[in-house]
Amino acid sequence: MACVKIENVSLTYPVYGTNGRSFKSTLLNVATGGRLHKNSGKMSVEALKDVSFELKKGDRLALLGHNGAGKSTLLKVLANIYEPTKGVVNVRGSTNCLFDIMMGMDHELNGYENIMIRGMILGLSKVEIRKIVPKVEEFSELGDFLKMPIKSYSAGMKIRLAFGIITNVYSEILLIDEIVNVGDANFIQKAKDQMKNLVHQSEYMVLSTHDTSIVKEFCNKAILLKEGQVKYFGRVEEALKLYQ
Repeated sequence: MACVKIENVSLTYPVYGTNGRSFKSTLLNVATGGRLHKNSGKMSVEALKDVSFELKKGDRLALLGHNGAGKSTLLKVLANIYEPTKGVVNVRGSTNCLFDIMMGMDHELNGYENIMIRGMILGLSKVEIRKIVPKVEEFSELGDFLKMPIKSYSAGMKIRLAFGIITNVYSEILLIDEIVNVGDANFIQKAKDQMKNLVHQSEYMVLSTHDTSIVKEFCNKAILLKEGQVKYFGRVEEALKLYQ
């Protein structure tokens, strides 16, 4: 059975190559956020500190906080991309990560070949991939371009293909780092409709975003992060008041 629960999770990692730099220049060059520590001349970043929460089936959680608050880091811990320094991560179930939707795309291959490769990366069998091909064709509206190498695509065409693939894969747990908001008005609306279907199919969702309208539309719970620490966990309305 799928579940999402973390207990007292912290993540600290060293920052190399800081010798001879001032503290200020180091601060400006560290883009990960969190708390900076200096011990015996060595710099480290405390990206997360004692983060705990548990989701119930059907929960849609928003991660709120300014740049560097730890939102993307927490998502990657949930996705098992980062291993915490301490604490327990209990995330079980099929997981779909919408972080870099172009990940795994080969520009030398055509659209259909990329559907096959990306589907395999997402854990689908060849039979399952063949079932989603018509859905990707319909969503992307690329027609015969799917037979051409994607290096010939415009940026918008590549996004249509990648988004069409990743949002047609069912998963119990959905992790999203910002919803795609590019392209013309028709595509943006189509992408949002596609996201709604994907969200409703999943049992759990965790979304990192700065767009409060999306939080209100999709989420029933929220966490407010500051410097890697949870400042609030609970109702969306209260979290948004504190965030704003």
